[in-house]
Amino acid sequence: MAKILMVVTGSAVWTLADGTAHPSGYWAEEVSAPYLAFTGAGHEVVVATPGGVVPTMDPASLAPELNGGQENADAIAADLERVTALRQPVALEEVRLDEYAAVFYPGGHGPMEDLAVNAASGALLGAALASGRPLGIVCHGPAALLATEAGGGSPFAGYRVTAFTNAEETQSGFADRAPWLLQDRLVALGVDFQEGQPWAPYVVADRNLYTGQNPASAAPLAADIVKALG
Repeated sequence: MAKILMVVTGSAVWTLADGTAHPSGYWAEEVSAPYLAFTGAGHEVVVATPGGVVPTMDPASLAPELNGGQENADAIAADLERVTALRQPVALEEVRLDEYAAVFYPGGHGPMEDLAVNAASGALLGAALASGRPLGIVCHGPAALLATEAGGGSPFAGYRVTAFTNAEETQSGFADRAPWLLQDRLVALGVDFQEGQPWAPYVVADRNLYTGQNPASAAPLAADIVKALG
């Protein structure tokens, strides 16, 4: 059994371009599906957040219209109740990478608020990439990569990466309200951005880095991490 670190946003809001504090947090399925995949394979999952705060779920992530109906939304909610590690997170700033066999970042708009500018997260990501450990990041989670940029650029520059696309942000109704678009910022960071069909599962693997485009990509990405751990 291995220990997997799941780094979750600690923000309950996402500040829009007009200054509005939009309710946000982590996306339910992007936490529950990987957690159940990891624990189902016999691994232990430890949740870390900035400051060790108990994370907030984005209320939109259980909306029936975004989950294929009420029945599936209810199933995701039930799965999320099983993620006991969410209730006792450790402080991201105190994480020791050598205690974990893999690192995983779920999304939601929350990471655009805090992890995108979190130095401890940026250092952890750079160290995880260099270590060769499986590193999985999904949907808006790759916003955290922006915190890896230093004077000499980002260690992720040149890696093939996917994330929530401009097309998906437009279709979700937030592109015109967002302070910045994730795809644009990642391209500016220097990654080789890969784009699949909107809302369809799409995972990109480049060396030990595994990225998923959207919520539907969370489960297949987690399966790839489990496979990489053997």
